[in-house]
Amino acid sequence: MNKKQKKMLARILVAAALMVVLSLLPLEGYVRFGLFMVPYLVIGYDILKKAGKGILNRQVFDENFLMAVATVGAILLGEYTEGVAVMLFYQIGELFQSYAVGKSRRNISALMDIRPDYANVERDGIVEKVDPDEVEIGTTILVQPGEKVPIDGVVLEGKTALNTSALTGESLPREVAEDDEVISGCINMTGLIRVRTTKKFGESTVSKILELVENSSSRKSKSENFISRFAKIYTPAVCYGALALAVLPPLVRMLALGLSAEWGVWIYRALTFLVISCPCALVISIPLSFFAGIGGASKEGVLVKGSNYLETLSKTKYVVFDKTGTMTQGVFEVSGIHHAVMDEKKLLEYAALAESASSHPISKSLQRAYGQKPDRGRVADIEEIGGNGVTAKVDGVPVAVGNYKLMKRLGITYEECHQVGTVVHVAVDGAYAGHILIADVIKPSAKQAIEKLKRAGVRKTVMLTGDRKNVAEQVARELGIDEVYSELLPADKVSKVEELLAGKGEKERLAFVGDGINDAPVLSRADIGIAMGAMGSDAAIEAADVVLMDDDPVKIAKAINISRKCIRIVYENIYFAIGIKLLCLALGAIGVANMWMAIFADVGVMIIAVLNAIRALFVRKL
Repeated sequence: MNKKQKKMLARILVAAALMVVLSLLPLEGYVRFGLFMVPYLVIGYDILKKAGKGILNRQVFDENFLMAVATVGAILLGEYTEGVAVMLFYQIGELFQSYAVGKSRRNISALMDIRPDYANVERDGIVEKVDPDEVEIGTTILVQPGEKVPIDGVVLEGKTALNTSALTGESLPREVAEDDEVISGCINMTGLIRVRTTKKFGESTVSKILELVENSSSRKSKSENFISRFAKIYTPAVCYGALALAVLPPLVRMLALGLSAEWGVWIYRALTFLVISCPCALVISIPLSFFAGIGGASKEGVLVKGSNYLETLSKTKYVVFDKTGTMTQGVFEVSGIHHAVMDEKKLLEYAALAESASSHPISKSLQRAYGQKPDRGRVADIEEIGGNGVTAKVDGVPVAVGNYKLMKRLGITYEECHQVGTVVHVAVDGAYAGHILIADVIKPSAKQAIEKLKRAGVRKTVMLTGDRKNVAEQVARELGIDEVYSELLPADKVSKVEELLAGKGEKERLAFVGDGINDAPVLSRADIGIAMGAMGSDAAIEAADVVLMDDDPVKIAKAINISRKCIRIVYENIYFAIGIKLLCLALGAIGVANMWMAIFADVGVMIIAVLNAIRALFVRKL
């Protein structure tokens, strides 16, 4: 408990003790009134103060006004114990709600406690602690074991294991070494590393995550907006209803029926009606449910930018994927060497050396497979032929490395490859030497992700890619994706998503999952955009509504399940709170319900609804 909550608890205990003692004493008249005012003011002075401010500011109809009118009215009718008890139990409910919201916020704060306090900047061999905001791009920083990586960058020296659980929800550490990228917010576990920063702190991963979580509450869902509108109409309506209940029945009895008015009975019923009608359970528990849902998702490495997106996500029936970097790792690897007329290692060596001057992903994959740093001194006369490949001399021997167009251009007969992937043909000294097959690696969890989406009730999965048809169809078959569209330009992807949006049901929603700059327009166009946060482009993360911090597609199904649980809890609270309120209001109007039942209808329902809302924090394993 914080200081404010402890102070409230002390007030509750003092007021409760005084009320019990005074109820047992044989007090009468003004003495009884004066003594009961002590516990009433101890527990209720702040509510009376807020109600007064609301009246002065012309914002009359809120829960403070309802409590003030109901309790003051009960005391004026001589029901001192009930008047104090209503205020006491209301404050108990407020304390409970304050503690629950605080606990939810602390859980989220603990999950997102990733903001580094300082960066170790190395200048001329001297290490200085500075504010991360002051570090420029290209600065060398040191990250020691136990410290947080303050800014995104590339490892210059050293190797270590990074704890990424605060970012991704992944418990296994991630090994990094020289030339590996590191993202801010991770904790260095084992070794000292030197890092060259590649972003400013304000643009780094940790800053963007914190900004997403801080701003998420500003985007309200339809349910939250409904409750806000409902409360604005509902509160004055019940106030006027209570006034009518206090005035009209006595006048009818007196003027039309000739009976005694019984003002005290009907005013008591009106006050009971007011206590019952307080909409605290709805106003508090609905935003808390969404807040807890966003917190539960954050714990699993899924950042939802607002409760409106959580509500949309719960209705998702179509999931459309980009291929490269989303369902595949976006890393090209040598998967085979075929039709080689020389030693395969020698063939790979020729290809890697000839491509050593290129920064193309295919060239990088050849160099990784070669396993050594290419000796550029062995290579001469490099010529890159756009859309074809390269020619060069390796150890004085002419070498050509490229696609079939290059072989045709050079008049060299080549062998077709019947496997799916990118084919790199190699010719040595004017003769065909074989070809190397390079393929994008499918993510280990991609197939499982599709299976779990179907179990989660997703009707159709679709893959869009700019890759060749045979490559796209093989990936789709391997993963169990329902439809695939290949050889698409970015604009084609938008058109295809618009076609799918036009064909879905009115209450069904379509999610698009992507990671690249070219995916940003599609992410914005879909009902809900989901971006890969670890290696995805800044443009994609900015355009998306949901961000997966560890790029694991399995988290999509988890995010949908979290959203559905959250929405289910929201509707449980709405139906429960309104149902109990209406029942008790009816009973209060006919005189069956007294102040004690009113207390349950207000405080009891609020406590139950808040407890139910907190369930959204806890995520069940898929």
